[in-house]
Amino acid sequence: MTTEKYGYARVSTRDQDLSIQEATLKAAGCRIIRMEKASGTSRNGRPELELLLEFMREGDELVITRIDRLARSISDLQDIVRELKAKGVSLRATEQPIDTSNAMGKCFFDILGVFAEFETNLRKERQLEGIAKAKAAGIYKGRKRKVPIDEVKQLKEAGRSISEIAETFDVSRTAIYHALKQSAADAHA
Repeated sequence: MTTEKYGYARVSTRDQDLSIQEATLKAAGCRIIRMEKASGTSRNGRPELELLLEFMREGDELVITRIDRLARSISDLQDIVRELKAKGVSLRATEQPIDTSNAMGKCFFDILGVFAEFETNLRKERQLEGIAKAKAAGIYKGRKRKVPIDEVKQLKEAGRSISEIAETFDVSRTAIYHALKQSAADAHA
């Protein structure tokens, strides 16, 4: 049976670079490498990962540089590994002693997954604490509005559809509904 090594690289933000991961995966023997710029806290919004999970077959190997490139939550990580295992696909990390084709690699993988989720939770807690402190000091006012509420209200009153207004401001329909809801709340205040 011919096996294939597939590489997966991910960074969280648009301004981060994938080239180091790509070079590492090529050096590890991956001919096919799928890359994306998306958060690792969820599997949603990661079409390249889903494509790989669907495409790989028994005997193949998924290669990553570190497990946090694959997932930031232990439940997502375990779900992905279960899917790979069910297909007969192994997982290997180039920068960590993880290779799910053996017992020691599986054990280390589980331990690192717990720490990756712990790190994510700590980061969220620190962020929320920082926001609360900034709000208390009057520094933080929240994110600037992306949608001008008054303009949205005027366009809606002029008969424009939610979809048309969303296209005008290059936002989702949900953002337009929120703006209209805020406009109504402001009117009643």
